[in-house]
Amino acid sequence: MYDYHLHTAFSADSDADPDDIINAAIHKGLEEIALTDHYDPMYRDPDFPFELDFTGYTEMLGRVTAQYKDEITIKKGIELGMQPGAPNRICAETAAAFPFDFIIGSVHCARGVSLDTPDYLAPRTPEQAVTDYYDDMLAAITDFTDFDVLGHINYVERYIERIPDETVYMNRIEQILKKLIELGKGIEINTSSYRYGLKDTTPTMPILKLYKKLGGEIVTTGSDAHKAADVGDHLEAAGHMLREAGIDYIATYKNRKPTLHKLK
Repeated sequence: MYDYHLHTAFSADSDADPDDIINAAIHKGLEEIALTDHYDPMYRDPDFPFELDFTGYTEMLGRVTAQYKDEITIKKGIELGMQPGAPNRICAETAAAFPFDFIIGSVHCARGVSLDTPDYLAPRTPEQAVTDYYDDMLAAITDFTDFDVLGHINYVERYIERIPDETVYMNRIEQILKKLIELGKGIEINTSSYRYGLKDTTPTMPILKLYKKLGGEIVTTGSDAHKAADVGDHLEAAGHMLREAGIDYIATYKNRKPTLHKLK
């Protein structure tokens, strides 16, 4: 199994020691992991600035990949928070600044504010919240393309009080998926939905099946763990989702190039 979405204390919302995360992955028998700490340039929540100590982070990545090479494969990753305009220009500079193996592009803000705040949610109905989010997502992946997979595509569902009918937003998701496939990018199954107790999975099964129908092939799996206890969480469920969607492969990355592994 592969856990390609992991956070350590280099992320503003985690206190996890990188070695604890890695040892948890080894203990759980994972074949390969990617450390993907957050960098969200110009993030709109002052309590979680999502800056990143790049010197310390890249030094840590170099140390652990060498230290644990005989026990587990560790890929050098990052999760970049995409927003059209100036934030994406910073993302582009970041992606080019270090030889990452893997980059998750995620959307945590829309219309200039973070999704988990009253500034975003209070003025909007659930319908407006999801459509604004997906419109900004399409703009973000058009504006910035130097990422490998789109993170937690229906992330907005963590925060809205009611999930609208699919007819409200699936046309927008289809545009996003078509753009990703055109760019040669993938999506992820983010198993944190189980821990958050969400009504549906991330992505939903209809989204995953639509990605397959449109010709999408690249899917990674990740727990989005922010502490050692959650490493590898529900990865088996992610495998079941892939099979149900008719997807036979799971992706890993090296030097920003995907390798597709036949599901066991």
